[in-house]
Amino acid sequence: MIEFKNVSLTYPNGTKGLKKVNLTINEGEFVVIVGLSGAGKSTLIRSINRLVKPTEGELKVDNENILTFNGRQLRTLRTKIGMIFQNYNLVKRSNVFKNVLAGRLGHTSTLPSLFNMFSNEDRALAYESLKRVNIEEKIYNRADELSGGQQQRVSIARVLTQKPKYILADEPVASLDPPTSHQVMTYLRKINQEDKITTIVNLHFIDMAMEYADRIIGMRAGEVVFDGPASEVTEKTFEEIYGRTIREDDLRGGQEA
Repeated sequence: MIEFKNVSLTYPNGTKGLKKVNLTINEGEFVVIVGLSGAGKSTLIRSINRLVKPTEGELKVDNENILTFNGRQLRTLRTKIGMIFQNYNLVKRSNVFKNVLAGRLGHTSTLPSLFNMFSNEDRALAYESLKRVNIEEKIYNRADELSGGQQQRVSIARVLTQKPKYILADEPVASLDPPTSHQVMTYLRKINQEDKITTIVNLHFIDMAMEYADRIIGMRAGEVVFDGPASEVTEKTFEEIYGRTIREDDLRGGQEA
């Protein structure tokens, strides 16, 4: 379980990234966060693994207030939280297999990890993760030889190899065309359902959010303005989140998120 209790984040320049956020995300949920650019989506998701640190309130992961964590506690936290980025965050000059094995670094002592001395079990897990996203035939290709969609599947395989309890995906399909975006979302949803991994995704597209999410959280100016099942999203909900009426191109992803 992830709990936000009156969580706020004020940046040094005075900008408020989050304002008194109260949320509970339950085990196994597939949650999609939507909102305009600057609404606080990335700030919210990155606070969960402390890539940014809220300045007020409590943020609990598995009943521990992670805002007090530092050093080893933070490293342990990040081992159980997998992160998928918009820009894939792969080592471009390394091959696919090495990139996926990097998911085991948090579970491996320093010296073996420096020399890529991973166990046979780790290697088998990495290969199985590649198979789950149908990219195993690229195992020895360099990451920079792959298309954007293929690179994002490699990043999903890397997260699977980490064996996390939670997956955070910060606009994972923003750089991809619609068919590839749906492919990536299908893999994320399937992993959520099969492995019961709590998954939180920021998305550009309201229609995609409604198609894949169990629950949609709408943000505006650092505040949560909607929180409910995808089936309850209406035109009024869209107005609350985006501040204007819905248009056909909005549903297709024409809005900036």
